[in-house]
Amino acid sequence: MFILPRNPEPECTPPVIHSLWKPRLYPGTLDTTARVRADLRHDLANTPTLLGLPVLDPDLVDSIVLCASEMFANACEHTRSGEQDGRVIRTLTLPEQRTLRLSVIDDGYRDTGTRPRIPRQRTERDWHEAERGRGLLLIHHLAARWGTRQVVGFPFCEGLGTVLWADFDLPADPDPLSATSTASASAANASAASAPEDVR
Repeated sequence: MFILPRNPEPECTPPVIHSLWKPRLYPGTLDTTARVRADLRHDLANTPTLLGLPVLDPDLVDSIVLCASEMFANACEHTRSGEQDGRVIRTLTLPEQRTLRLSVIDDGYRDTGTRPRIPRQRTERDWHEAERGRGLLLIHHLAARWGTRQVVGFPFCEGLGTVLWADFDLPADPDPLSATSTASASAANASAASAPEDVR
């Protein structure tokens, strides 16, 4: 069961432009969390080369990995992914030019009378005291945007799985013209500063 700190982004998520990473499939056990983190760090290390970006900021990488860890734990603890032979899928996609989307897909809600739902709004103190809400509250603060949607968008398919996704803004392309102009201006200023008074 997902405990949500507040209403996330609407379920109508942007279309994916393309994915440069293969989806990864894991057994739904908490013991697998370390492997999930290691695989994600490996994939993120290749992101700059694939996208033509500078090296990703270590803090951004840490935030993405931490969110993935919480999302994976949620799937294991609150859905059928945590039952025998349960599975969790992790994907990385690009819904927009400079947006990296991390998604975790579970096997669907457990047949225990509790289904994924948005609970009543709580006070800040309530959330600090609610153990189950802390993981998604963390995602809420670290990701640029996040939300959930059904794997199959039909009422009678509600139990087939839920996608929990989180978006992270990537750095923009450096502007080579701007960088060249800045470098030229800096060089000119340095030359002028070092020239004798009678030459200026």
